[in-house]
Amino acid sequence: AQCLVGSEMCIRDRSYARTSQQPGKTQTINFYKINEEIYFVDLPGYGFAKVSQSEKDRWSRLMEDYFAAGRISLGILIVDARHAPTNNDVTMARWFQESECPFAVVANKLDKVKKSEIAGNLAQIRDDLALSDTCPVIPFSAEKGDGREELVRLILRTVEK
Repeated sequence: AQCLVGSEMCIRDRSYARTSQQPGKTQTINFYKINEEIYFVDLPGYGFAKVSQSEKDRWSRLMEDYFAAGRISLGILIVDARHAPTNNDVTMARWFQESECPFAVVANKLDKVKKSEIAGNLAQIRDDLALSDTCPVIPFSAEKGDGREELVRLILRTVEK
């Protein structure tokens, strides 16, 4: 279990979130209330889910409605650091930008990228997603813990506002 260091927020029970060997399994908006203060919200996956186009369209409407409600303090867009952003990643970044919702990009799976390729991959992510200079791109490795502290600090700064 992970604990957000330096804060009162702590998740120690893995039963909070269900995981699967297959990505893209989230099919609903899932809310996780932390310390009776904030919510982490997990939106449906879009890239790898093996569902019909009509189901993906339903998810799209669900997320559009959620974005339109204006309740997001900070969005986290998780992309794969090994590859250029997908069309779906670009669409999600555009949703954040058009809704004027503050967001950061987490470039996940950093441990699977050669050190010599990291800077170029991050630049491509920033360019392909048309990110402003103020939008954080956080290189992240769940395996090695890289980027964890930076992401936690960003979340805590947002929560404390």
